[in-house]
Amino acid sequence: MESGTKSPAWLALPLKTRILVSILGVATDIPRRKDGTVNRCLAKVLDCRTPPTPKPRDGVKTYDVVVDPARKLSFRVFIPIDYAVEDLPVVVFFHGGGFVFLSPAMKVYDAVCRRFAKGFPAIIVSVDYRLAPEHPYPAPHDDSFDVLKFLDDDHENSSKPLPENVNISRCFVAGDSAGGNLAHHVAQRASEFNFRRLKVIGVLAIQPFFGGIERTDSEIRLDGTPPLSMKRTDWYWHALMPASDRDDPIINVSGPKAVDISKIDFPATMVIVGGLDTLQDWQKRYHEWLRDSGKEASLFEYPSMFHGFCVFPDLPESQQLISDIKDFIHRILDTV
Repeated sequence: MESGTKSPAWLALPLKTRILVSILGVATDIPRRKDGTVNRCLAKVLDCRTPPTPKPRDGVKTYDVVVDPARKLSFRVFIPIDYAVEDLPVVVFFHGGGFVFLSPAMKVYDAVCRRFAKGFPAIIVSVDYRLAPEHPYPAPHDDSFDVLKFLDDDHENSSKPLPENVNISRCFVAGDSAGGNLAHHVAQRASEFNFRRLKVIGVLAIQPFFGGIERTDSEIRLDGTPPLSMKRTDWYWHALMPASDRDDPIINVSGPKAVDISKIDFPATMVIVGGLDTLQDWQKRYHEWLRDSGKEASLFEYPSMFHGFCVFPDLPESQQLISDIKDFIHRILDTV
């Protein structure tokens, strides 16, 4: 498919959705400069933030926790009030945005995590990691993993960062797009780290942002289907890892330089793929690689969905996604 040509499946989506997704793609182009930097003043227009709500909204209350003031590392906690006395798992969530844009306080991500907290149900910890290109790799990945270490601390001399009814020995790491990449690498590091109480038992990789030197069939065939394009993804990878090629295992996790995970206790993984996502071939390879490495992995496909569909609550597939994740979470919980 030539760039700019839209498939019948794309054209079958609601017009409002197509317009919003197209606007999202263009909006992320505007702050990006040719020299590889970002105009953060313009980017703030995209990242429309909402404050935490100590008083419940939509059945969920939220608050922010600072992990490290020096690097402005924090997270937002989402607590479903209808499950205040239940022993709940914790889902540590990493937002998308190509490692360059967005935040947990952005309205659409605040809303997504509210739906997750009620729908699973679970305590959601949404991580505000540092962004590239100002903070290239390993900053986003280190920040994300450091939140797990922070949660594992007893914090005997400070206020508890999470409510009493959370069970951090039943922890899932999750993320969409760039956040899906982070979820994988955080889970890999967690599998080799000696936590005192926290244990990662599952990975929710929602349309994870992977790539490689090769141009896959889906990248070529769907190039121009919003919100991603090869030109955009190339820019994001360069912003994250300017000195590396795209077969670096941080980018191409299942490629020729892949880390051998066959001998580590990597958790069960749910891989979510959209049929209109240019990155779907990389995501399917990731699923196959996990299985070939002897790990439990489940592939969930949404044939008519584009990259980032989870932030559109009016789509039936977005609602189905929450139901599918809930089933996956409960299945894993039943085995531990």
